[in-house]
Amino acid sequence: MRIISICPSNTELLHYLGLTSQLIGVDDFSDWPKDIEKLPRLGPDLSIDMNKLQSLEPDLVLASLSVPGMEKNIEELERRRIPHVIYNPQSLTDIQKDLLDLGKRTNKMAEAKKATEWMKDEINQYEKINNSIKNRKKVYFEWWPKPIFTPGKVNWLTEIAYLAGGENLFQDVELASVQTTWEDVVRRKPDIIGMVWVGVKTDKMQISHIQKREGWDHLETDLRTEIFKLEESLFCRPSPRLIIGMKRLAALIHPNDFPVFLPEEEESYIKKLQVT
Repeated sequence: MRIISICPSNTELLHYLGLTSQLIGVDDFSDWPKDIEKLPRLGPDLSIDMNKLQSLEPDLVLASLSVPGMEKNIEELERRRIPHVIYNPQSLTDIQKDLLDLGKRTNKMAEAKKATEWMKDEINQYEKINNSIKNRKKVYFEWWPKPIFTPGKVNWLTEIAYLAGGENLFQDVELASVQTTWEDVVRRKPDIIGMVWVGVKTDKMQISHIQKREGWDHLETDLRTEIFKLEESLFCRPSPRLIIGMKRLAALIHPNDFPVFLPEEEESYIKKLQVT
């Protein structure tokens, strides 16, 4: 098949099913795996060049409503009658369903079943360890600094935080994304602050940005709050890579309870999932 992905999470779904070689074009923000570096780029995920996309004559285009603003791309795909599928995952279970749906559409059901079983096995393993955690950490994920945005209850990061022995600081808000204030964050007394600014590389984020805010001295001195820079690719994209993010966070906040995080193992996981 000739496949196009117009958002990073769907590009990652394809790699977990062994379909990277069938990609003929991707959006500008897709950056994993490295095999896609030489593929035609179709523009930012919210401003896809539809003429260029159509000229590539895809058999299937993968779109996603988990990216706010993707609706206009979908409307154009429908208007041009370009074959496409739309995913809108909000949870780890939704991602597993998308894997199976994509596997069915691409004749990769065996790979899809192995990938979903891998996800379930990892989740079960961490749930067992998680049940023995007594000191659950309150985790504040900062998606954007000004205005402040953070994930609410209806988001995969609430699941990831819980499986890692923590709890999302804003899990009481029944939204996928919450606009709030730094004053509210301080009032909620986070144990952990995870900087994970959407669209910003980890090395471009500076912890000092948060340390300069009013109230940080109180969090640091009285609550011993810690700040960590987290990778957008492991926490902000609804793909199986969230499992890698779960492992990273768990090892970070409960190093004596969870396995050591080894990022290089991800490719070995994927190789085990490939059906020969």
